[in-house]
Amino acid sequence: MENHKLDFLPPNIDYTPLIKDISEANRILGSLNGLLANIPNQSLLISPLLTKEAVASSKIEGTQATIEEVFKYEAEGKSSEIGTKEQDIREIINYRKAIHAAIELLEKKALGENFVKRLHAILLDSVRGSNKDKGNFRKIPVFIGKPGAAIENAIFIPPDVSELSELISNWEKFVNSPDEPDVLVQTAIAHYQFEAIHPFMDGNGRIGRLLIPIMLYEKGILSYPLLYVSEFFERNRDDYYSFLRMVDKENNWESWIIYFLKSIKEQALDTQSKVLNMLELYKSIKEKLSDFNSQYAIHLLDIIFENPVTSFKNIKTRINTNSYQTIYNLLDKFQEEKILVEVTGGKRNKIYVFDELMKIIR
Repeated sequence: MENHKLDFLPPNIDYTPLIKDISEANRILGSLNGLLANIPNQSLLISPLLTKEAVASSKIEGTQATIEEVFKYEAEGKSSEIGTKEQDIREIINYRKAIHAAIELLEKKALGENFVKRLHAILLDSVRGSNKDKGNFRKIPVFIGKPGAAIENAIFIPPDVSELSELISNWEKFVNSPDEPDVLVQTAIAHYQFEAIHPFMDGNGRIGRLLIPIMLYEKGILSYPLLYVSEFFERNRDDYYSFLRMVDKENNWESWIIYFLKSIKEQALDTQSKVLNMLELYKSIKEKLSDFNSQYAIHLLDIIFENPVTSFKNIKTRINTNSYQTIYNLLDKFQEEKILVEVTGGKRNKIYVFDELMKIIR
């Protein structure tokens, strides 16, 4: 099997059969963006939903950690598990860090080679694959296949190293072009091309998926890169890879773009539903807090919305009081009202779960 010969972008796309899907996806995404743009405190929703995206994208690559385990790890400041599970959790946390870094980077850099190298360095920091030349493009051949398979049985062999520079330069020009007829189609094409170039030794899939909401944010389609499209790809993993391979083998862009637009539609609707449920939950609990007679009650509510699994240790760093008893009393009230559930059953190092929020974001 030879290295894949990748054509430069843009491809020749017939938009006629895509018009209905493009219009619908843009309409639904516009509705989500209207909702996000009018949320007074976006940070309340961002952390749980970005973590959800990070878990789903990493799961495609084989990690097994759940969203609960990620939040519990952060609440404890360590893992109750060791080895593989902790590595999984750290990969997920790195993915979330990379999204935050991408937002900051866009203030100084355009989407392109240096941008993706920086994100890659964050993604592979101190985790599996950190020995895979993090932050640098590959200098040796790679191939995609089943674990342990030889190159002769590869599913796909990306372009040769000698072609990377020109292909990435072309990709960069394409993603920054203002002349493409539709941003969603442009993003679908850019995602395929990045995965096909496969510029890194490891982490290409996660970087490529991370760039989807980042592109939509950079182009003003989303006011915040909050669209966990990886959940759709993870749920339909075989289809995801199958449609990508159809572009490789048959130059069938139309099927891939329709599939991509479907992922945008479904996940935008799901994100919108979750955001509305989260806002309703916040409002209903906030109304209860007036009976708590504590100036810190709303502050604790904000803390557990951002981190729905938490600990006394975490809370005391966020609430500005010298009285630990004040925090203990508040935690007792939150438990009495069944806002928080203590899950360890121990007397020390207690972990509290905001169960109603976890039910929404699972």
